[in-house]
Amino acid sequence: MTTRRDSFSHAIVRFNEALMAPETDLTRDAAIQRFEFCFELAWKVIQEQARTEGLDCQSPKGCLKLAYKNGWIGDEAGWLAMLEDRNRTAHTYDEALAKDVYRRLSSHLPLLKTLDEHLRNARA
Repeated sequence: MTTRRDSFSHAIVRFNEALMAPETDLTRDAAIQRFEFCFELAWKVIQEQARTEGLDCQSPKGCLKLAYKNGWIGDEAGWLAMLEDRNRTAHTYDEALAKDVYRRLSSHLPLLKTLDEHLRNARA
């Protein structure tokens, strides 16, 4: 497993921990930040996997589409919604937006876990 993949696996564990904590302003912000880390690592491990297979993707959206096409992820709409949430939280901060995104974070976690499991099985 690559260092980036190890980081991705660890980030998912930390993201889950943040989601399990009682909601406060601090834990909500922490969960969103951990989600952003997970998403960034997710598309980069997809990019890394693509390169090992002689494929290429340069952007988060391009990598998600490639991963879907190749069966590495199964819920393209869910991943594109995740990308939209990441873009919202990474480029602007608004408390109402943060609360809205926070409510969706638990639906993103299983998608991240499934990708992590797929990548682990791909290297086995």
